[in-house]
Amino acid sequence: MPPPVEVLPRDVYNADLIAQVHPPDWRPPAPAPRYNLVVIGAGTAGLVTAAGAAGLGARVALIERHLLGGDCLNVGCVPSKCVIRSSRVMGDVRAAASLGVRVAGAVEPDFGAVMERMRSVRARLSHHDSAERFSGLGVDVFLGDARFTGPDTVEVNGTRLSFRKAVIATGARAHQPDVPGLREAGFLTNENVFELTQRPSRLAVIGAGPIGCELAQAFRRLGSEVTLFHTGDHILNREDADAAEIVQRAFVDEGIRLVLGAKLERVERAGGGKVLLATSPSGPVRVEVDEILVGTGREPNVDGLGLEAVGVAYDRRDGVQVNDRLQTTNPRIYAAGDICMPEKFTHVADAAARVVIQNALFLGRRKHSALTIPWCTYTDPEIAHVGLYARDAEKRGMAVDTYLRPFAEVDRAVADGEEDGFVKVHVRRGTDTIVGATIVARHAGEMINELTLAMTAGIGLGRLASVIHPYPTQAEAIRQTGDMYNRTRLTPTVRKLFAAWLRWTR
Repeated sequence: MPPPVEVLPRDVYNADLIAQVHPPDWRPPAPAPRYNLVVIGAGTAGLVTAAGAAGLGARVALIERHLLGGDCLNVGCVPSKCVIRSSRVMGDVRAAASLGVRVAGAVEPDFGAVMERMRSVRARLSHHDSAERFSGLGVDVFLGDARFTGPDTVEVNGTRLSFRKAVIATGARAHQPDVPGLREAGFLTNENVFELTQRPSRLAVIGAGPIGCELAQAFRRLGSEVTLFHTGDHILNREDADAAEIVQRAFVDEGIRLVLGAKLERVERAGGGKVLLATSPSGPVRVEVDEILVGTGREPNVDGLGLEAVGVAYDRRDGVQVNDRLQTTNPRIYAAGDICMPEKFTHVADAAARVVIQNALFLGRRKHSALTIPWCTYTDPEIAHVGLYARDAEKRGMAVDTYLRPFAEVDRAVADGEEDGFVKVHVRRGTDTIVGATIVARHAGEMINELTLAMTAGIGLGRLASVIHPYPTQAEAIRQTGDMYNRTRLTPTVRKLFAAWLRWTR
């Protein structure tokens, strides 16, 4: 029987979730004499690897110690986007007057109902990742802690599994910053914030990366007073600075207090609250809150796997070491997802799993570096990016030309009242080869795919100008950057030639 797990609060939705992704009555199958692939970890990377390999006819074992679905389903993408969706309704209500809509009476968010809806959606989607579904796909599912015990064996709950190849996909967990008093005072991370049933009146968020920013804005819109602490001089400092500035202005307009350049000195308890003491360029800062949410990065789950016994090199910051084919220092063992990759996104874990399947089972030579990887931060507006930033190109000695289309010049964005944003595209100088792009827009994550496709397929920016977009749409801004590039080709010499031809044919 699998070890019991608990997901709070105890309600019908979480009971359904557990029944799907860690059923308490699950009985493991009799192990095969030898597996083509043993996969440790059933987050996105592990699930895609297991399902894909089994679908190709491989004998596969999948081991998960906690909840199938990993962070994405249980404590990441799915619950956060549900909460963000509800918070966007409140953002729209507060912006209604600017669009000529008068909202009569007070409109208040029901935090408990928001979180209940999140739990119901999560439970509804959990069957995709369920133990029963994967068993039906031909995968042998084992629930428990896995540990390498020999060059070709893994043990789980006293059962030894023999493998030809293995994949480590154990993911990462929330980083806990070393701030005096923080642990004693207690804090939330993405791993338990979705257990809340009552809204914290006052919330401090430590870290202004994607997780911190997304949840800071969501909680502010749902009625919390939010203070965001960040060591950098602006939020989202890994993003394009112009893009981050737009989101930062939105945060200030919405009443999020920003403490930038902050150094947290300590956390204390005070009555029923918690006090954060920090220094900043403007002087000492003291903030009293009800809850603290930490979003300061991720740490790889490498403990307890017996990696030393099988010669798999790792460190506690970057995780398992892999080459460009996602092969560890043990050539029989591969890794994919947050355990080994700097890009800690669900869609990248999915893509990496496909690389692993080909390389581990079919002597493939697919390279992780060949992937074109977009990503999105789901603030409002969103920031989506693919490829190189201008600063990356400069570091590589690559000269680029940049084409920028502000949404203030895009008809649909003006009509929508969503003018704060842009499409920015970088091309290799002297060509229309796209090397990177950033979009800031309400639905930037939906729009970036056109540019990702163009980069993947080798379609130049000039060609995008000939792609007919419905009018009016915000995505027209992408076509308009193509028009901007094409206009640069109309040099004075070309203009003279055109003028001569037109005079002759008049």
